[in-house]
Amino acid sequence: MSEDLLKIAISTKIYIAGHRGMVGSAVWRALEAKGYSNLIGKKSSELDLRNQQAVDDFYSLEKPEVVIDAAAKVGGILANNNYPYQFLMENMQIQNNLIDGAFKSGIDKFIFLGSSCIYPKFAPQPLKEEYLLTNSLEPTNEWYAIAKITGVKTCQSIRKQFGKDYVSLMPTNLYGYNDNFDLKSSHVLPAMIRKFHKAKENNHSPVTLWGSGTPMREFLFVDDLAQAVIYALENKLSKHLYNVGSGKDITIKKLAETIQKAVGHRGEIIWDSSKPDGTPRKLMNVSKMKAMGWTYTTELDEGIEKTYKWFLENINNFKEVK
Repeated sequence: MSEDLLKIAISTKIYIAGHRGMVGSAVWRALEAKGYSNLIGKKSSELDLRNQQAVDDFYSLEKPEVVIDAAAKVGGILANNNYPYQFLMENMQIQNNLIDGAFKSGIDKFIFLGSSCIYPKFAPQPLKEEYLLTNSLEPTNEWYAIAKITGVKTCQSIRKQFGKDYVSLMPTNLYGYNDNFDLKSSHVLPAMIRKFHKAKENNHSPVTLWGSGTPMREFLFVDDLAQAVIYALENKLSKHLYNVGSGKDITIKKLAETIQKAVGHRGEIIWDSSKPDGTPRKLMNVSKMKAMGWTYTTELDEGIEKTYKWFLENINNFKEVK
């Protein structure tokens, strides 16, 4: 169990940065469901997180007691490759303004959300927290990763020097409600949902997928991550960095079959082995979080069914990621 259960009142003023994204909206829903009634969220048109003065003014006006940072500039491999400066600078600006502003405002609790891309490209599997900065990064998204590593280290330094409860959670591959289904920039799971759905609508035509289907990947339903955030909110965790995942992985082939079943596609799956497979395995070691008392609850098939239902309900208003 964690060191101590904190007395967080349901009236505690909690600011969720990035509250309209997949992660932030899941955190907001989970907090509301637990009865937290004093939540703050600002659209980017209302508050530009890259602007230090604007963020400082927001803190002095709103006076939040807890900050959950789910805000980031995100995009696919192409965007990371084409706009390295924006990915590095804007992500650092966003988190620096949020973290430093919170620190200067005397906020004692800050939860920073990152990504498993912070770990070295060839780190041993499953990925442990202590592998951070032991080797070089995956070049395709190193700009984003370096920014996120800076955020982790900034929170760690405040924790070390000032004893404040600033903690970083690094989730595995996430999926779920409000995911990005734009085929040009989406991740493998939502892209497959869209492909199988289109093929089903097209008289169950064959679906062609990249590679051999043998690489292993881990996935976590975004609402489970939100529960981990609530756990970090309501408990004082003893370390500065925690992996959040299911601790289980699945082949891309099995993932495709699971999605095909959920969607109800009865056509053929064709594996184009001339296309690259990517990293053979990516799995998080989640033993630290488990030892603290948190574990995931949504199995992959259930999560995919929920996500597909959401996909169908929102098919006409997907977000496009540039």
